[in-house]
Amino acid sequence: MFKLFSNLKKSWFVIIIIIILLVIQAMAELELPDYTSRIVNVGIQQGGIEDCIPQVARESTMNNLLLATKDGNFVLSQYTLITKKSPEYVKYKEKYPILEEENIYVLNNISNENREKLIDELAEPLIMFYFINNAKDETKAMMSDFALSWFPENLREKYKDKDLIELAKHMPQEQKNQLIGMFEDEIESRVGDMVDQSAVMAVQSEYWACGVDMNKLQEAYLWKAGFQMLGVALIIMVCAITIMYLSSGLACKLGKILREKVFRKVLNYSNKEFNEFSTASLITRSTNDIQQIQGMMQMMFRTVIFAPIMGFGALFKVLARGNTSMMWVVGLAVAVVFVVMIFLFIIAMPKFIKLQEFIDKMNLVTREILTGLPVIRAFNKEKVEEKRFDLANIDLMKTNAFVNIVMSFMMPLLTFWMNIIVLLIVWHGSSGINDGIMQIGDMMAIMQYTMHIIMSFIMISIVSIMLPRASISAKRINAVLEKDLSILDKENVKEFDSNKKGLVEFKNVSFKYPDGDLEVLSNISFNAEPR
Repeated sequence: MFKLFSNLKKSWFVIIIIIILLVIQAMAELELPDYTSRIVNVGIQQGGIEDCIPQVARESTMNNLLLATKDGNFVLSQYTLITKKSPEYVKYKEKYPILEEENIYVLNNISNENREKLIDELAEPLIMFYFINNAKDETKAMMSDFALSWFPENLREKYKDKDLIELAKHMPQEQKNQLIGMFEDEIESRVGDMVDQSAVMAVQSEYWACGVDMNKLQEAYLWKAGFQMLGVALIIMVCAITIMYLSSGLACKLGKILREKVFRKVLNYSNKEFNEFSTASLITRSTNDIQQIQGMMQMMFRTVIFAPIMGFGALFKVLARGNTSMMWVVGLAVAVVFVVMIFLFIIAMPKFIKLQEFIDKMNLVTREILTGLPVIRAFNKEKVEEKRFDLANIDLMKTNAFVNIVMSFMMPLLTFWMNIIVLLIVWHGSSGINDGIMQIGDMMAIMQYTMHIIMSFIMISIVSIMLPRASISAKRINAVLEKDLSILDKENVKEFDSNKKGLVEFKNVSFKYPDGDLEVLSNISFNAEPR
C-alpha cells in the first residue's frame, strides 16, 4: 500500500503542512478542557481569583500573616505599603476604599518564580487566620484558652482577655512555632491537597474588607477566559478546515494518478494479460479499488497522526493534574474499547476480504449479460441469466449487510460505554469533591480528557478495520501496475523512413497461444505494401 503513496513524493511540502496543522489542532483541543476547568474553578467557585496571593491586603492582615510565615522579609519585599502620604494614595483610594481608614499593601509586578514562592509562604497562614477569624465565639474562646496554657502561670492573668492572634504575638518563638505546627497539621487533615484553593477563600474575605468589587472582578475573569476559549476554538476550526481541504486534495490527486497509471498500463496489455485479470476485474480495480485508496488517504492523516497525539496528550494531561485516583477509570475505559474493537475486527475482517471478490463477480456477470444480451435472447436464456445475476447480487448484498450490521453495533456499544465511564467519573469524582481532594472543574476536565482518549482509540480502531480493506485494494492495483507485459516494444527504436510510410514488414515472427505448448506460426516473414 505504501508503494502507492510514493506517487505523492512531489507533494511532500503539503504533507508537512498537514502534519504541523494536526499537531497545532491537537494541542489546541487539549487546552479546551483546561479552560473549562478554570472557568468553573476560578471563574465561578473562586470568584475570578486565580491564586492565593492577595493583590491587596490591609496592614493589620499582613502583620498577622507575617506571624506564621517562614520568610517575612521576602513577603514584604513583594509588596508596596500605601499610606495617605504615598503619591499613589488618590489612585488607590478609589479602587480600595479601606485606604481611608487603614494602610494597605499592594502587590508589585513579580516574576513567576517569586509568585510560586509567595504562594508557598502565604497559603497556610491565610487558611489559618481565615479559620481563626471566622470561627464561632465558643471555638475562639477554646483556642485562646489552649494558647494561654502555653504561657507561664505568672503571665496568664495578664493576657487572659487577649484573643488568639494577640496571644501569638506575645508567645515565645519556640511555643509559637509549636502552635503554628499544630494548626498546619489540622489544615492538612481538613483540606488535604486543596490548600491553595482553600486559601483563596481567605483572599476573597480580605478583598471584601478592602472594598474590592468582587462582581466586577469575577466578570472580568469570565470574559477574559471566555474570549481565550473562543480564540482556541477558532484556531481548531481553521486548522480542521485547512486539513480537510489539503488532505482531500491529496487524496483526489492520488486517485487521479493511480487511474492514469492503471489506464496507461492496461492499454499495453495483450490478450494474455486480459485473460488473467478479466475486463470486469480491471474495471473494478480502476474504480472501486482506487476509490477505497482515495477514501483511506483522505482520513489517514486525521486518524493515523491526529488520534495518537490526542490519546497520549490527553493521558499526559490527566497525569499532570496529579489526580491518579482516576487512572483506574481511564484504564478500564481503554481496555473495554480495545476488547470491543478486537471482537468486531475478528468478525468483520474476513467479510471485507470477500467483499471485493463479490464486487468483481458482480461486475463480471453484469458485463457478460449486457454484452451477450442478443445471444441470450436468441437462445431464450433470460431466466437462467437472471438467476445467475440474482446469485451474484444476493452474495454481495448479504456480505454488505453483515458488515454494515456488525459496524452499526460499534457506535451504540461504544456510546453506551462512554456514558458508563462518565457516570463512573462523576461517582468517583463526587467522592473526591466531598473529601476536599478535588474540584468540580478538575472532574469535568478529567471527564473530557477521558473522552478524548476513548475517541482516539475508536478512531485508531476504525482505521485498523478500514486499512486491511484498503490494503487489499492496493494489492489489486499493484498487481495491475506491476504485471509484466508479454509484448514489449524495443527500447532503441530507429526513426521510421518516410519513404516507407504505410509499409509493414514481419521478419522471423513466431506466435503461439498463451496456454499453448506449440507455436502456431514459426519464423514467418512477409511484407504488407501500402495501397
